[in-house]
Amino acid sequence: MKKVIFSLGLFSTISAFAQQNNGSTDSTMKSNDLEEVMIQGNRLQTPFSEATRDIQVITQKQIQSLPAKSLNEVLSYISGVDIRQRGPFGTQADISIDGGTSEQTLVLINGVKMIDAQSAHNMMNLPVPLSAIDHIEIIRGAAARIYGINALTGAVNIVTKRGKRSSVTADLQAGSSFQSKDEGDGSGMYGGTSAEITGMFGRDQQSQLFSVAQSDYNGQRYNSAAKNTRLFYNGNYDFNEHNSIQAMAGYARNHFGANGFYAAPGDINSEEHTESSVFSLSSKHTFGNFTVSPRISDRYGEDDYRYYKDNLNKARSLHYTNALMLELNSSLKTQVGTFGFGVESRLEKINSSNIGEHHRDNHGMYAELKTELGPKIRATAGLYGNYNTDFGYQLYPGIDVAYVLNGYWKISTSIGSGQRIPSFTDLYLNQRPGNVGNALLQPESAWNYEGNVQYNKGNLQFKTGYFYRNITDFIDWVRDNPSQPYSPYNLGQNKMQGMYARLQQDFKVTDTQSFGYDVNYNYLNPSFATSTEKQSKYILESLKHQLVAGIHYSINDFSFQIKDRWLKREMGDAYTIADVRLNYKVQDFLLYTEVTNLFNADYQEAGAVPMPTRWFSLGLKYQWTQH
Repeated sequence: MKKVIFSLGLFSTISAFAQQNNGSTDSTMKSNDLEEVMIQGNRLQTPFSEATRDIQVITQKQIQSLPAKSLNEVLSYISGVDIRQRGPFGTQADISIDGGTSEQTLVLINGVKMIDAQSAHNMMNLPVPLSAIDHIEIIRGAAARIYGINALTGAVNIVTKRGKRSSVTADLQAGSSFQSKDEGDGSGMYGGTSAEITGMFGRDQQSQLFSVAQSDYNGQRYNSAAKNTRLFYNGNYDFNEHNSIQAMAGYARNHFGANGFYAAPGDINSEEHTESSVFSLSSKHTFGNFTVSPRISDRYGEDDYRYYKDNLNKARSLHYTNALMLELNSSLKTQVGTFGFGVESRLEKINSSNIGEHHRDNHGMYAELKTELGPKIRATAGLYGNYNTDFGYQLYPGIDVAYVLNGYWKISTSIGSGQRIPSFTDLYLNQRPGNVGNALLQPESAWNYEGNVQYNKGNLQFKTGYFYRNITDFIDWVRDNPSQPYSPYNLGQNKMQGMYARLQQDFKVTDTQSFGYDVNYNYLNPSFATSTEKQSKYILESLKHQLVAGIHYSINDFSFQIKDRWLKREMGDAYTIADVRLNYKVQDFLLYTEVTNLFNADYQEAGAVPMPTRWFSLGLKYQWTQH
């Protein structure tokens, strides 16, 4: 706790100094970058500066400066986002927003849903390396109106690079804890390497991005080694100013020791092999004020869980899932505002050794209006209608309103609704004596109410807000006593109140010297209205307090960043994780070093998996861009 108090005191001192020197500073580079970002969504594109709800954006420039080796680690620094890793370095993680479960958060790549119909444990098995990302959008609150099903507590949309200039990025990294390996797990020290290369061929009419990444770590403890491979392609071709075509393809493979992931301590020799692929083909056509964009995409996954990695004839689970998605999005600009409307279908199926063979279809239709009510009020309202072959019809409305007080202050409020369809694991799993599904489950539904105030002047950005969320038919895995298997039930109402505040400031000291800071705090207060007293598996694992703070400094070609996370879960002890990154640039090369978990904290995020001790990394990055 003393570390946290020291950090806050340091940030306060820097803030006071920054205010005194505000006259000698210009607008921050981060602010300018964000002003140019277009929020993609699945429906209507919106400039970041005109957003009518709480949306956080992290740019490629910010990603590059973070002490992070994977997308999971990048997202762990985002206010309200809870990354619960079962293995380090991008091996496997669950993601949730504002105290929800991992099943209630939707992840997308360029607007294509990464929903895994088997289980959310594999949703973050993504093919996109960090160097291929342009920016990441984090939308908080129920967002069915924007993204359809399973955006119950929020959504994360990963937008990859495109542009008119060619570029090459190559990144090599090696790291170690400099600790000897556990007895029975080989010899030597724990360590690992990673490499990724991203190339983009850009011209006036086209953009072609290719990326490949490989990481190989021998683990931070017994049976925790991991090998990850990622391949990704994204292409865009403009026939003319009115017609274009886009294609995306990706493949990810993860092989890792699963000691303590799901069934500790008996799973000490467990292993898991996962593979996933995604393909998307879309086009965009403009006829005057009318734009139409059809898209077909497919998400395929394989999950091979081996409870005994040396005996594949016993306690092995094999899962094969596929989701074919068809979409037609359109918009029409009028004097009233911009109308968006469209339809989508999602055809899911699974073939599994302990879930069985099942399929279901989901069909959605939406209508939306983005308008301005005078010079100071912006509003977006819409309705999403859904039909699922297993669960019937549902309607999910939502509205966002923003009032611009002046050039610095903005007040926003939103009311949204959403649902989460139970996964095939929830419904049909037969994994006795540990877990068994419940075919009588109904979808979760939620209403989310939020209000926030934002101040943005020069190099200072501040936002604070409050939200209230009510989930009905909340699903949790429970049991009456330890002798019974866990099974999911619709337990009743899950109510969540939350408050957040974010402060950021960046400024120059001289033409060659700059520094800045950011402080982000999130507080959650859940309550549960249920008539059962069953033992819960997940319900009390959400964050209660989350404080993320950082300092960054640069002079000439040298820069460093310190990030500190203080986390407290509902039923766990608080812990502090501090990470540091140092950079030195020489022409097109960047030499960097990282120290993660600087103070060697002892903590767990998921299952019975202790996270890595202090870890040292050294890397070399080559970046070339056509002029």
